[in-house]
Amino acid sequence: MVERLVQLLDGRRVVALTGAGISTDSGIPDYRGPSSPPRNPMTYQQFVGDPVFRQRYWARNHVGWRRMDSSRPNPGHRALARLERLGVVTGLITQNVDLLHTKAGHRRVIDLHGTYARVCCLGCGALISRMSLAERLEAANPGFAAAAITNGLEVAPDADAVIADTDGFRMVDCERCGGMLKPDIVYFGENVPKDRVAAAYQLVDAADALLVAGSSLTVMSGLRFVRHAAAQGRPVVIVNRGRTRGDELAALTVDAGCSAVLSALADSCGEMRVFTTG
Repeated sequence: MVERLVQLLDGRRVVALTGAGISTDSGIPDYRGPSSPPRNPMTYQQFVGDPVFRQRYWARNHVGWRRMDSSRPNPGHRALARLERLGVVTGLITQNVDLLHTKAGHRRVIDLHGTYARVCCLGCGALISRMSLAERLEAANPGFAAAAITNGLEVAPDADAVIADTDGFRMVDCERCGGMLKPDIVYFGENVPKDRVAAAYQLVDAADALLVAGSSLTVMSGLRFVRHAAAQGRPVVIVNRGRTRGDELAALTVDAGCSAVLSALADSCGEMRVFTTG
């Protein structure tokens, strides 16, 4: 399969689209992999409309974001960063909020759904770091995070830790206007900012091929780029465990883990004609 990957991408400018499956080897579970348990991620409507849901989210996130912040890139992330340095990958669009591509050294990354590291105010639009909010939440809930952390703590792909007892957790509001605070993450039921989508389409349009890694393409936010590339006649290659919603549009599908396949692809770059400008 790696030989076929090399043949398809040889001499082409490649844009990568990644999903939660690329981060599983870093200890972050995915949403829809073959071995993933059923998940019911919070929707935007639940977050803004129900204070009980919002309390539950912030209590769990207060613990879970620390685990995500300490996670480190795996061979799949590092392979894509190496492919960028070698001139094969010209840009990357990720549906993940874990910042692992940036940590791996990738330079041109569009965080389609935002990142766990920032928080926004829905009232005045102020942005603060997640670390700053953590200090305020810890002051309002002394000892909560330490008491919640146990061996085998599970953290979802949106930095939401699995904690049963969240009663009594105190939320905090925006210090500037008193408005509702929300992670700077695109929730289910919420639209990706138009300028971010436009920038992602520009990456796809400037490339000659699309490489999908670790995404089931179940939601339209990722699938639209596959459809766009295919409609423009650009070959689409998908590396993912299990079937995806874009398989019928792909020139090649590889049912395997991202780390091994992407590492082998990066190792094979010496055999490829790398696109260069000028």
